[in-house]
Amino acid sequence: MSGTPKVAIVILNWNGAKHLSEFLPSVMTSVWPNLEIIVGDNASTDNSIELLQRDFPTVRIIKNEQNYGFTGGYNRVLQQVEADYFILLNSDVEVFPGWIAPVIDLMESDELIAVAAPKIKSYTQKTFFEHAGAAGGFIDSLGYPFCRGRIFYEVEEDMGQYEQSGEVFWASGASMFIKKKYWDEAGGFDERFFAHMEEIDLCWRLKNRGYKVMYCAESEVFHLGGGTLNTENPFKTYLNFRNNLLLLKNNLPYWKSVSVISARLWLDAVAMARFMGEGKRKDAWAVSKAHQNFFRHIFRKSNTPGGKKLTGKLKGMYTAAIIVDFFVKKKHHFDQLDPEDFY
Repeated sequence: MSGTPKVAIVILNWNGAKHLSEFLPSVMTSVWPNLEIIVGDNASTDNSIELLQRDFPTVRIIKNEQNYGFTGGYNRVLQQVEADYFILLNSDVEVFPGWIAPVIDLMESDELIAVAAPKIKSYTQKTFFEHAGAAGGFIDSLGYPFCRGRIFYEVEEDMGQYEQSGEVFWASGASMFIKKKYWDEAGGFDERFFAHMEEIDLCWRLKNRGYKVMYCAESEVFHLGGGTLNTENPFKTYLNFRNNLLLLKNNLPYWKSVSVISARLWLDAVAMARFMGEGKRKDAWAVSKAHQNFFRHIFRKSNTPGGKKLTGKLKGMYTAAIIVDFFVKKKHHFDQLDPEDFY
């Protein structure tokens, strides 16, 4: 890539005027010599557009005619953006002036690097990692995603234990850097996901094509989290369970996907029973609806092109079962996991 690559920070917004007002000022301080800041709006009905036009006149606004979700919204907005690098940034993320350069420098060092993410920490607890990304994402043999710095609900404090940049399995969509040419090659997000785990699917599809996903420890951002759907929302439960099955169906070879999905259905039934035992009947029903939707639309065509499906040995895959390590062996921190169990 000759010269300074053009970078576009693209924030997808839906009725998020409050977040834009609070977090966009920090984004405006970002330092990069060839930078465009864009807000893609998913047909907001609040005062988001008026706020942007009044308080942030240099920000480019791209309007979608309806709410297409995280996946469809970004797909439509990014079709209208010309840049060498896209930075997909949630509207509830605080950044600092020099956060872009370390990530771009890392990605420029290797043509095969398609995606990267900075360290993601909590906006409300600044010394702790944030649930959605932390210090890079991984996935286990049963398709359970987890992070360096966060396994299930256990979030670690950042004590400098993950200061080494390197290859991971997935990068969080809360702050994702991606080379435009690889975004185009992969066909963007699979719109069947709507929201949640779509970035894991994108990273997996790119890894199946031979590209790399990186964690950059030299850059960090602070994510509020739960800006659109909080953790107690049954719709989020539905999306997480439905999309996890879709993720496996998309990216594993047929017979491997059959065996793993079969195991996951049994484990999901255990999760349903747990929800019922905790009095969370709406969440239990959300899991059931997730299964129904998955099987009803299992052969529904994706908007993304097909590609290779590899059985494993992709960097960042964990060959053991994280659910056993966490709940049975009580390994709650990433550095307690056996490095030999990672590809």
